[in-house]
Amino acid sequence: MRRFFCFLLAIALLPSAWGVSRAFVDVFLLVPVAKETLFSAEMLSATGGLVAFLVVWVVLPAPVRLYVLGHELTHALWGLAFGARVSNLKVGVSGGSVLLSKSNVWITLAPYFFPFWTIVVVVTALVTRCFVSPLPWPCAWLFAIGFTWCFHVCFTIRSLMQVQPDVQEYGYLFSYVLIWLFNVAGVIAWIVCTTEVSWRAAGGCLWSRVSMAYLAVAAFCVNLFGKG
Repeated sequence: MRRFFCFLLAIALLPSAWGVSRAFVDVFLLVPVAKETLFSAEMLSATGGLVAFLVVWVVLPAPVRLYVLGHELTHALWGLAFGARVSNLKVGVSGGSVLLSKSNVWITLAPYFFPFWTIVVVVTALVTRCFVSPLPWPCAWLFAIGFTWCFHVCFTIRSLMQVQPDVQEYGYLFSYVLIWLFNVAGVIAWIVCTTEVSWRAAGGCLWSRVSMAYLAVAAFCVNLFGKG
């Protein structure tokens, strides 16, 4: 019954996934282009980190143990956020595990849309700024954000290409839609944080595209059933 409900919810969220994807394109096109340089130093730094990890991914052995550690810590972190008791954390090259006294869809799927190591970098930067203001070497921090975010994306894609009990628990369609939504929304937030695009403009794009997606579905249904 739960998987059937999740399947119906996934169908209902498909227009949102399409709208958020269209909003990503809109937000990217809002990035101001200067005459002397194509992108800002901030965006170049973050993109440089992304490219750097892609090189590491291709050339060096994949840091599987580090990913597994972040994966299980994400389960634990979200479990604590929902009041679960956490124990018996295990990490290995072949996989890991953590015992939780309760579970839900957010705890189960969090590692696939919550970039743990990127959040570690962001939190470290925020704590550093509490003691040192302005934050030193801002481009280096953005480089680290791009590097760790690409780490998250590469391992998420690799994991989803394998059999994952986390994904099977709530059904493939629902899990993939939810993972896609939050990851694309994260990219939009990344663009806003590294360029001059405002949160208001990004929010307007999201609202417009998601609303248009549902209106298009509604119009299609009216035409379909109206003809019948």
